[in-house]
Amino acid sequence: MTDHILIERRGAVQIIRMNRPDKKNALTRAMYAKMSAALSEGDADPAVRAHVFLGVPGAFSSGNDLADFLVIATGGEGGNEVWDFLMALAKAEKPMVSGVDGIAVGIGTTLNLHCDLTFATPRTLFRTPFVDLGLVPEAGSSLLAQQILGRQGAFALLGLGEGFSAERAKAAGLIYDVVAEDALEGAVLAAAAEIAAKPPQALKIARDLMREPREELVARIKVESEYFGERLKSDEARAALTAFMARKKG
Repeated sequence: MTDHILIERRGAVQIIRMNRPDKKNALTRAMYAKMSAALSEGDADPAVRAHVFLGVPGAFSSGNDLADFLVIATGGEGGNEVWDFLMALAKAEKPMVSGVDGIAVGIGTTLNLHCDLTFATPRTLFRTPFVDLGLVPEAGSSLLAQQILGRQGAFALLGLGEGFSAERAKAAGLIYDVVAEDALEGAVLAAAAEIAAKPPQALKIARDLMREPREELVARIKVESEYFGERLKSDEARAALTAFMARKKG
């Protein structure tokens, strides 16, 4: 299971790579836990000056592993791994850069709202089908998406579950740039290395000034998580998740 998240250091850049290609990088509780630990340890290590998130060719992440959701929806209990990861994202002290290729669903989209720079390829599609699954937005996206996209753009993404192509995402300010598939990793790592070379204290202050107060973001994630937990145990979500899993097996 641990090889589903690969952690690598290149100079002052820490790379967190989701590596579960057979499941299109659907995230399990163990994967969340390893990413949380990497962010926390990297923030505490003065040798690390930037974090990078990468996926595999064609799949950044297809979102949370729905089997985990279904366990909770049918009466089981979940752990704190997702919450811990969302807190690590919201409270990350060092710049985060992401490189997205292909599928970016659910947390595969909302993770990038926390990043300081996101690069994507032309074949990337950002989508958050929370409502379709009887669920609600997560990861602070109900706050962050509205700040980035405006109210109607945020509703299109989070309420309608509309897919945003890479070009549309760039035009809307959701991502920084669109680059070719074979140039993605190089562009991401070059940007992260440039960030890592900046005077760290000046950069930290500048980044903090550009970000919303952490308290507001954490409070919103808490409210979202409470609703999300309630919705996971609802008849509506249980029926939607069961139907979706049946279609996948069919």
